[in-house]
Amino acid sequence: MCTVTIIPKEHNSFILTSNRDEAPDRVSLSPDFYAVDGVKVLFPKDELSGGTWIGVSEKNRLICVLNGGFIAHTRKLNYRKSRGIVAKDLMIADDVLKTIKSYDFSDIEPFTIVLADWNATLKFFELVWDGSEKHLTELPLEPRIWSSSTLYDETMKTERAKWFQLFKEKNELNGSAMLSFHKGAGEYNLDYGVVMDRGYVKTTSITQVEKTGSSVHMAYENLQDGVVANQTFNLPQIVNE
Repeated sequence: MCTVTIIPKEHNSFILTSNRDEAPDRVSLSPDFYAVDGVKVLFPKDELSGGTWIGVSEKNRLICVLNGGFIAHTRKLNYRKSRGIVAKDLMIADDVLKTIKSYDFSDIEPFTIVLADWNATLKFFELVWDGSEKHLTELPLEPRIWSSSTLYDETMKTERAKWFQLFKEKNELNGSAMLSFHKGAGEYNLDYGVVMDRGYVKTTSITQVEKTGSSVHMAYENLQDGVVANQTFNLPQIVNE
């Protein structure tokens, strides 16, 4: 997996949308609230690993995972820890940057994490674990698209970035527009359309997180069975000390 876009909005708000590309028989559960080490979180759960690819926590943070680092890698048979568990660990961290600095990523499959944190002001980060080194970058607050390196080569990534650029030029980038992009860009291109289907792997769900003020709305659509779920996370007010 997958395809991710992020759109910053006024007043520390943003929209992040994620298409999950996965084996069609891998079961995921609709978004729900959980307590992880006493921290309230909201995410769709991967039934196999117990982790997630996208989630929000009361630590005023969103984590979204894409498989693969900068380039495609050769998978090992087994890894020490699921990337979905890493996502949960970073969601609940008191200080996510310190946690990333000290976190042991050894023997974890390469990944890219898109991170939004609004504890002071809204900040976007990209964390790439390439299998040997971690690369953390603070990103400018501007629209951006990611495509998983495990499924999309550089030519495909470039083509998808062009679709995104054209879409940005012609549309107001609100939640409904971004869902349209995530459902329709590259339509009929089953190999690398934003909704893709290669048989053994396909886009199985779309999740959109829209933060407005102190509220986060998560909309989820399972493309396998048509289940649609919506949850709203009312976050604690940030108090300047």
